[in-house]
Amino acid sequence: MCIPQKICNFAVKSKPEIIMNKVRITAIRQTVYPDLMAKYENPIEHTCDVKEGQQWISIDGNRPEGLCPSAWSSMREFVEALARGEGNFYDGWMQNPKSAMISCNDGFRPFSFYIEVVDD
Repeated sequence: MCIPQKICNFAVKSKPEIIMNKVRITAIRQTVYPDLMAKYENPIEHTCDVKEGQQWISIDGNRPEGLCPSAWSSMREFVEALARGEGNFYDGWMQNPKSAMISCNDGFRPFSFYIEVVDD
């Protein structure tokens, strides 16, 4: 027997399980602005390692291993929203309402990423 009853009833209740979507992130295209680099950027030896066509899968809205942290900061909110089942950003912006096209925040050589819910 459980005393007090309220505590026992609370303890047996379980939270509903939230099912999160997997989200695929695909590197689509990189644009490079050599004129801006020459004018504003200090010379650097190593830049972006992302390759066109490269893909990652976000599980539970988390950053996939190997995905550039800076690129992730640009897309994180969209990936998390898609993982929660949200979408249709900006009232019909994308043909696929369960997707978004997001660019990383590198002003000299930005990469565009297509993010979409993976239907299992």
